[in-house]
Amino acid sequence: MTSSALIEPTLDQVLEYCSRDPIERVFLEDVARRGLGRFTGIEQADGTLSALCHVGANIVPSGSGCETFAGVLGRKQTRMIIGESNAVTALWEAARAALPPPREDRPAQPVYVIDTPPEPGGTGLRAARPKDLDRLVPACAAAHELELGVDPMERDPDGFRWRTLAQIEEGRSWVWLEDDVVLFKAEASAWTPSAVQVQQVWTDPEARRSGYGNRGLRDLCRLLLERTPAVTLFVRRENAAAIALYESVGMRRALEYRSVLF
Repeated sequence: MTSSALIEPTLDQVLEYCSRDPIERVFLEDVARRGLGRFTGIEQADGTLSALCHVGANIVPSGSGCETFAGVLGRKQTRMIIGESNAVTALWEAARAALPPPREDRPAQPVYVIDTPPEPGGTGLRAARPKDLDRLVPACAAAHELELGVDPMERDPDGFRWRTLAQIEEGRSWVWLEDDVVLFKAEASAWTPSAVQVQQVWTDPEARRSGYGNRGLRDLCRLLLERTPAVTLFVRRENAAAIALYESVGMRRALEYRSVLF
């Protein structure tokens, strides 16, 4: 057998690979455990993986030698290449000639993590319920557009509403709502036995600069850390307000992601 080979890995191989860096690989482990998407890996002579790539609308590479995955990308379906910065760079440089020009390239996005509960925020944060859907959809859509530069209510309103409801029903959505104002909300984009990745942290514009984001995030981290060892998220490097918020609750930088959006 050669020293490495491109394979469709088993679940055990994926989980072993992800266990070596559960923060960087939280999304990969989550979708593998849920049986979603398709994976390609680079197998070493001992049967372990040196690199892994989730192949779908979002391409998520990880590990060394990710340029090897260039041939598995689908030109029409790829919306984003996202993941650890070096892995994305290796794949993008190898595949860019076969892909359309990106509409945006976001290098050096800091990834934050916290594993010690912060001080309580004293909020009304709770798990979202289906009856919150009508209030959460516009907040989630606004957060989505801010993060990705695309209004999901123009692209696929029914699909976005369904995905928002699915997050609620799966217990992956939390909200602090008072007088019909979203003081804080967030969702889990990935959840494993080792970490929860949080996304779309949001406070309605009229409620900002009053400390609600800090208090809500502290209570969310406390709640999640009762169930998993670490909470993580990533942010655009130019989003100074969000970075200040994450650091104010005690989150620390762990690594960097890069996103290439089409």
